[in-house]
Amino acid sequence: MVDALPRGEGEVDLRDAPSDLPIPLGRRVELPGRGTTFVREREGPVGAPALVLLHGWMASGGTNWYRVFEPASRHFRVVAPDLRGHARGLRSWRRFRLADCADDVAALLEVLGIDSAIAVGYSMGGPVAQLLWRRHPAKVDGLVLCATSHSFVPGVRERLVFTSAMAAAAGTTRLGGLVASWPHSVVKQWVPVSTRGRPNSIQLWAAAEMRRHDWRMILEAGHAIGHYDARQWIGEVDIPTAVMVTVRDRALEPSQQEKLAMSIPGAAVHRIEDGHVACAGPSFAAPFVDVCLDVASRVR
Repeated sequence: MVDALPRGEGEVDLRDAPSDLPIPLGRRVELPGRGTTFVREREGPVGAPALVLLHGWMASGGTNWYRVFEPASRHFRVVAPDLRGHARGLRSWRRFRLADCADDVAALLEVLGIDSAIAVGYSMGGPVAQLLWRRHPAKVDGLVLCATSHSFVPGVRERLVFTSAMAAAAGTTRLGGLVASWPHSVVKQWVPVSTRGRPNSIQLWAAAEMRRHDWRMILEAGHAIGHYDARQWIGEVDIPTAVMVTVRDRALEPSQQEKLAMSIPGAAVHRIEDGHVACAGPSFAAPFVDVCLDVASRVR
C-alpha cells in the first residue's frame, strides 16, 4: 500500500500524482464529527468564485478532474475532494449513502472557509451535487452536471436487477469479512504495484488511486446509484444550472441526461461528442471551463 501511515491535516503526499501533470498535491482534512477526507485544491485568482468538483463512481478527485485543474484555476478557486470510500476519501462502517457524501462536501466547504460554491458533478457526482443543493442550498450558487442524471436506471425491472446485484455483492463483502482480500486481491493482479516516489505515468498513478478504494463502500455506492431518483423534486432547482450531455455515452443514455436538463427550469444544455469518460480526453477542458463560466455569469 502506498499510503500505509496516517497523515495529519494539511500534510501532503509527494507520491500522489505524476510530476509531469498539472495535478495539485492533495492534503487530508478533518471534518468535525465525520472523519478525515482528502482534497486537491487550486487557489485561483483573488476573489474568484469557487468550484467544488465531485467525481464519478470508482474515480477520485484527481483521476476524474486532472484535465481541468490548471485551466479552471485561471478563473476559479478549485476544490476536488475524494468522496467517501473512494481513494483517500472518508471511511465509515455506515452503509454508503449519497446524502452522506453531500453532507461531507458541505462540511468540507465549511472547514475551508468557503461560504458557497458552484457544485460540479460528474456521473455519480451529479446526484451528490443535486443533494448538496437540496440539503444545503445556501452552500450552492450554481450547478454543472456532467454525464449524469436525476435517475440512473430507467424502468422498474432494470432498477430491480441492478440494485439487487449490487446489494448482493456488497452484502457478500460485508458479511463474509472479505473486505481485506476481495476485490483487492483480485484487483492487484491487474493493477500495477505502486512504487516509491511520485509515479512516472498517468496509468501508474490511476492504478495507485484505484488500489486505495474501500471496495465494500464502492459496491454499496453502486447500489446507492441504482436507487437514486430525484424526479419528484429536481424541478425545484432554482439556481443557474448547466447540463453537459455526453452524446456517445454507453453507460448512461444521452436521452436520460437530457431528461435531467428538461426537468430543471432554465437549465442550459451543452452536448459533447464523446462517451462516459469524456473527462479523460484532452478536448474536455475547454468546453468544461466555458460551461462553468456561463453558470458563474448567471449567479446573482
